[in-house]
Parts: sequence; C-alpha cells; structure tokens
Amino acid sequence: IKVPTNMNSWMRRDRSRKETPDEKAKRRSMWLEDKVDPNSNEELRYWLYLPKNYATKKSCPLILFLHGAGERGDNLEKVKVHGPPKLVDQRSDCPAIVVSPQCPERRIWSPTQLSLLLDKCTKTLKVDPDRVYVTGLSMGGYGTWALCTKEPERFAAAIPICGGGDVTKAARLVDLPIHGFHGAKDTVVLPKNSQEMFDAIRESGGKKGKLTIYPEANHDSWTETYANDDVTKWLLRQKRGK
Repeated sequence: IKVPTNMNSWMRRDRSRKETPDEKAKRRSMWLEDKVDPNSNEELRYWLYLPKNYATKKSCPLILFLHGAGERGDNLEKVKVHGPPKLVDQRSDCPAIVVSPQCPERRIWSPTQLSLLLDKCTKTLKVDPDRVYVTGLSMGGYGTWALCTKEPERFAAAIPICGGGDVTKAARLVDLPIHGFHGAKDTVVLPKNSQEMFDAIRESGGKKGKLTIYPEANHDSWTETYANDDVTKWLLRQKRGK
C-alpha cells in the first residue's frame, strides 16, 4: 500500500482558499486495489481513510469495517452508505485509520482474505498493533464474528451488529471485549443469533461481552450505533491484552 508521506501534495487542490473540514476528510480518503493473497490473482477493493496529521504520527489505531450484503459488488461508493466510511466522509476528527473493503457480488466475507488484508495494512501503514478493531453490520456482523473466532488474539475489541456466529467457537472469545448490537424487531437476522453468541461466551467463562438490544429497532440497528460517539470512544479505549 503506497501512501504518500506528504498528504498535502497527494491530490491537487485549489490552494487559493481554505479547505472545509469535510473537504479535508475526503482528501484523506482513497480507494485502493490490492492482491492481498499471493496465491490468487483476485484483487480486493477497499476504502482507506487516514486520520488528521497521519504523516507526523508514530502509530494510529485501525478500524476494519465490514459492510452488509446490499453493498457487495464493484462500486466502492456503495461501501460509504453506512458505518465508519460514511462518518469519516462527513467529518474530519476520526483519530483512526479506517479500512473498508468491498465484498464481491454473490460472496460472503472470507476471514482468510480479511486476515491477509490486515497483515498488509499493519506492515505498510503506521498501525498500533495493540489497537486493531473490527466492526460490521448484518453480513458484516457475521464476518466480524467469523474473523474474531479465527484470530481473537489480533484484535483489541469488536462491535458486531445484527449478525451471528458459530457458538461452538465462542470459547475462543472469552478474553476479547465485544459489544454487540441488535434490533428486537429484526426479522432479517433474528436477535437470538446475537444472544446465542454472547450466552455461549458467558457460559465459557467470558466476562467482557455485552449485548445491547434496541427495543424498537428492526434490521437497521447500525445507524444508531455508529452515530453514538460513546460507542466509538469505548472502542478506541480498548487495548489488546488489557
């Protein structure tokens, strides 16, 4: 991943006027294509957002965002419809690197491919290895659970939204802070899918899991979650091994 060290010269712009905060945020957001798997010719497309003053920072936290089924395809603009990529496109104060890949049409998230993407990001960007987070909604919620059960030691915390996972692997997550969200009236992904994962973690001895059920929400339990600054603050406070 080739990221310019001087972000001010990365894109040409009119220097005769002062940029707005929104314009600055968009200038630090770029789409990339990478062959993250050396054994495959398939390229993974994703949005990369760099925080303010990235060039002068020693390291930054990283948030991996996994979108839902409706944003699959080859139009990366769809990825910015919800969640962190939408928020960083609107405001310039996010202190984390945000990586938002796009899942191809008729596919689901591959934990192996996502792991390779994170490997590449942590090697080529200034990432704090103790502050790597993952969050996703719907299909991305399932992807979040799957990635966490594959590599729980990689992450400092996770926020799966209206998803579900493999309860037989829940014991791997007893030491990982996880805050899940689901709508009580969700008929697309039933809230029991989240509840069963948190129950299984607790039954395995885990005490760092928390599930919030919105009593009036349907499938869209992500808009309220990602708009809540306290949720983001909680996420960014977490450090691996703490």
